[in-house]
Amino acid sequence: MAHHVLTQKRRGLLVWAIVMYCFLYLPIAILIVFSFNSAKSGIVWKGFTINWFIKLFHDQSIMLALRNSLEIAFMTTVGSTIIGTMAALAMYKYQFRGKALLKGVVYIPVIIPEIVVGVSLLSFFALLKISLGVTTITIAHIAFCLSYVIIIVQARLYGFDRSLEEASMDLGANRYKTFFYITLPVIAPGIISAALLCFTLSIDDFVITFFTQGPNSTTLPVKIYSMVKFGVSPVVNAISTIFLLVTTVAVVLVARLERK
Repeated sequence: MAHHVLTQKRRGLLVWAIVMYCFLYLPIAILIVFSFNSAKSGIVWKGFTINWFIKLFHDQSIMLALRNSLEIAFMTTVGSTIIGTMAALAMYKYQFRGKALLKGVVYIPVIIPEIVVGVSLLSFFALLKISLGVTTITIAHIAFCLSYVIIIVQARLYGFDRSLEEASMDLGANRYKTFFYITLPVIAPGIISAALLCFTLSIDDFVITFFTQGPNSTTLPVKIYSMVKFGVSPVVNAISTIFLLVTTVAVVLVARLERK
């Protein structure tokens, strides 16, 4: 009897899980399918085509937005990964006044809504009279992604055996050699995971970018939003499909690195 009840519960949970996954991912699947639809309306299926992807790559404004997104994402990834890794190492290795407070502050950008971060950064740039553009977007994205890098790298460091560093230095290696030959290879999966996550967060971001963008610095998410306001075009579906593909690949790579 108990086994029968347990089986029913498992089946109920399985059905509920399937319903929830369909609710979450079925609209995305429909969007991907209709990006290959030959109909302009995008509502009725009229045949398979890749013309919308061809049209997408011939649209200069979209290509400019894509280039801006990639440039900002690349600079954000490099900047936030380097600064965040250095900060994580400093917080892990050294004891200093206010360390506990700093650890708490690191989580603030992760917890608070992005609109708060965007408005505060806009006020900061306005106070310093900094012209909005690609530079301000990059600075804003680095400020937002730093917390994620510190959290991920710190998690990797806390599983690191510091006796390996001590053994290396006892055998004659200096701090730099110990870092590059011992510490860095061990924490490298965490650093790469953080870098991929930063790239994904930056290239997908809309809210912070919307508040910190300037002339000729429109990114792809903002461009998609401006296009959607005039109706959902199959070109928007094509852009979204490419975006989903890039983001999914990055997330899968992060998951595999974290698992290793």
